[in-house]
Amino acid sequence: MAGEVAAHAAEVAAHGGIDLVQIAAILGAGVIAVPLFRRLGLGSVLGYLAAGLVLGPFGLKVVSDPQSVLHAAELGVVLFLFIVGLEMEPAKLWGLRKEIFGLGVLQVGLCGAVLTLAGVFLLGLTPAVAFVAGLGFVLTSTAIVMQILAERGELQTPDGQKIVSVLLLEDLAIVPLLAAVALISPGGDADVSATQRWISVGVAVASIVAVIFAGRWVLNPVFKLLAESKAREVMTAAALLVVLGAALIMELGGLSMAMGAFMAGVLLSTSTFRHQLEADVEPFRGLLLGLFFLAVGMALDLRVVAANWQFIALAVLTYMLLKGAVIYGLARLLGGSNQTALERAVLMAQGGEFAFVLYTTATASGLLSGELSAIFTATVIISMALTPFSTMLLKFLPKPARSLEGVEKPEGLTGNVLMIGFGRFGQIASQPLIAKGQHSISIIDNDVEMIEVAQTFGFKIYYGDGTRLDILRAAGAGTADLVLVCVDKKEAATRIVELVKSEFPLAKVFARSFDRGHSLELVKAGVDYQLRELFESSLEFGAETLRALGVDTMEVDEIIEKVRENDRQRFSQQMVGGIMAGRELLIANAEDQARESGTVAGPSEPIIAPEGEQEKA
Repeated sequence: MAGEVAAHAAEVAAHGGIDLVQIAAILGAGVIAVPLFRRLGLGSVLGYLAAGLVLGPFGLKVVSDPQSVLHAAELGVVLFLFIVGLEMEPAKLWGLRKEIFGLGVLQVGLCGAVLTLAGVFLLGLTPAVAFVAGLGFVLTSTAIVMQILAERGELQTPDGQKIVSVLLLEDLAIVPLLAAVALISPGGDADVSATQRWISVGVAVASIVAVIFAGRWVLNPVFKLLAESKAREVMTAAALLVVLGAALIMELGGLSMAMGAFMAGVLLSTSTFRHQLEADVEPFRGLLLGLFFLAVGMALDLRVVAANWQFIALAVLTYMLLKGAVIYGLARLLGGSNQTALERAVLMAQGGEFAFVLYTTATASGLLSGELSAIFTATVIISMALTPFSTMLLKFLPKPARSLEGVEKPEGLTGNVLMIGFGRFGQIASQPLIAKGQHSISIIDNDVEMIEVAQTFGFKIYYGDGTRLDILRAAGAGTADLVLVCVDKKEAATRIVELVKSEFPLAKVFARSFDRGHSLELVKAGVDYQLRELFESSLEFGAETLRALGVDTMEVDEIIEKVRENDRQRFSQQMVGGIMAGRELLIANAEDQARESGTVAGPSEPIIAPEGEQEKA
């Protein structure tokens, strides 16, 4: 991501007058800060914020006007929400309506009320100022939360979708909040007539209708026409035009640019050009989002922080703790687990970029002084900077023990077959046994969720860790004729084999192997039979490929058997000579390709290929 900063700098230079020295400085800051912070486990967001702070007007003063950079960089958030929209088909979005308009409204309303009261009674603000300060902090940073969820791969999880739903509602909430600021501002009622308000509402509705109309009936025919032109750069330009056009229409209607991009993404989520659009927009999203975090860091006024550090520290702690407490309590009230509620509270406890818009509007309308606006802005930025640290603390909290309600532990089992591990491998391996009527099979696994799912399909699985000797005894390893080790972790499989062969020597042990090296390890541990988990399925895949190419079935069978025999011989040699033995039995393609290119002449011979590249599983 560090290299992305250079492209951002060039973009800003074209619009904001940044010279080559500033571009080089931004590039250097990105190259140093982002990899360093990621290496320290602090994440790229904090690296960008720190780099921006160093380069800003209150650091080295490389960039003197961070607001212009911030305004351009907000397009990163816009593009991010467009990509999120592409993942949200209308039916899926409709399925989240309760989270958006239920959970979202509850969270914004309760947090807003609590933070407003805190501003009045704890921070000593007037009610109107406390309302603006608190509601600005309620608007969580979409950029930071989305970035963290994306890095974790949790955007599409149920918990991630709930967080996204609340963020969408907060984007919508900026419109009534701006209207509320206009109403409570000095002279607000007199300045805006009822007719003007209705006109504003009509323009907003018209902008939404325009985006929906274009998304449903205009864009697909246009993209089809552009695709036929075979001009990739035109498709990329069109993708950016869609995002920026939707954002511009919504902004002209007095709504959120990010919401317009999200709507465009949702409307195009069922389009045949969806994946092409995502591929075209993704690089720009990453670039601009990085610059956005840099600009936020630049915007932190250290002079204001130094002059008002006690008030800002109190405000940051008060707002983050109270907002997090409300989010935690609401999540628990609605049935979320303690861990889920805690993660959501920590992730969403900070203020966000829409607070800047709200504070700027309140300042322009005379509701906030310039100093108060700078103080509240600094409060939000500091809370954003603290979020990566607070999420790191979650790693040190003990994970809650999984409830074993409805799940039995093994005790006195006497089946003549004991299967350890009932994942994707064990489930298939159990079918021939059960089909033959082998009902005296005992199965244990330590994944509670998997056991609960298996029970819904009629399986009886006991909870137990096969690497523990007491569990093996309780599961009947002492009376079993066969112990089938089907776990998916190499270390656990080897440990179980060693335990069984040591404590229950009369039992035969069959084991699932991860790769060739693991197979050698299992044989040395005394296993009676081992099979690499992908070996047979890969051979069958290759056989079916040959049949599809027109090779006679009998010849296919001979080829596959030859491969098996080579593998057996090579494995035997490796048991004596180590992992590199038997390399001449590998059939590689380098010689054939060289012969076809005319660089090698002579008969075809097996070529030695690197062991690690030949087979990973």
